Amino acid sequence: MKIHSDDFRVPEGKKLHLGKRPTKVKRFYKSKNDYQDMLAAHTGQLDELQQLLYASNQHAVLLIFQAMDAAGKDGVIRHVMSGINPQGCQVFSFKHPSASELAHDFLWRTTRDLPERGKIGIFNRSYYEEVLIVRVHSEILRAENLPEPGKHVWEGRFRSIRDFERHLCANGTTIVKFFLHLSKEEQRKRFIARIDEPDKNWKFQASDLEERKFWKDYMRAYQDALAATSTRHAPWYVIPADDKQNARLIVSQIILDTLEGLKMHTPPTSPERMRELQAIRRRLADQAD
Repeated sequence: MKIHSDDFRVPEGKKLHLGKRPTKVKRFYKSKNDYQDMLAAHTGQLDELQQLLYASNQHAVLLIFQAMDAAGKDGVIRHVMSGINPQGCQVFSFKHPSASELAHDFLWRTTRDLPERGKIGIFNRSYYEEVLIVRVHSEILRAENLPEPGKHVWEGRFRSIRDFERHLCANGTTIVKFFLHLSKEEQRKRFIARIDEPDKNWKFQASDLEERKFWKDYMRAYQDALAATSTRHAPWYVIPADDKQNARLIVSQIILDTLEGLKMHTPPTSPERMRELQAIRRRLADQAD
């Protein structure tokens, strides 16, 4: 069964109802072996396209991952990007902002880590935290010491994000944003697994349980943020995340479709460069033992 990227895209300028978006869909793979074969095929194609991205040196690609705890962001990034040359791909994770970061505007700390042309940058959480967790926990907003943020602060930040992403797009950065849509019940099961399996204990914090109390608030914040900032040049995709393997295949297909849509080509060789290469080739041929 073919994966159609547009099935998961958030349309621009329309309301979004996350409650109507599934957290689980029919499997795109028939078995574990089939899943592994499909993912291997995707990662192989991604590696080829990343090399082309680097060679053409005209585009940068920014992948943004947002989700509730235990939705599988780390696993998606690790499995989907496993075949990419590390020199052409960088991953940045953004936790609680430092005092220095709080002293700047909310886009500052992530801007420093944007990918350069020819590379893929991955944000595991991002500047979107400033309209998600900060919206749910108003004390964080107060700690930013803004001059009278007012009741329209979120609309203002949505506007800033749209303008920022439009600017990046105009300057060669393609942005693709993923929300891994996990059900509250599946999160509960994964938390229990983290407790029951010793090698996963480090993943669980008591604060993770506390955050579950704000589930509805987070869903409302995500719903508003995705609807307000999904645009033609920087779309959001809602990925059903209850099935980890399915989620990885969907994400990898969307990235493939995005890279193929750039219609990249290897740089043409000029006549002058061709003459230079042929001269070097003759010299190397003359050095044969």
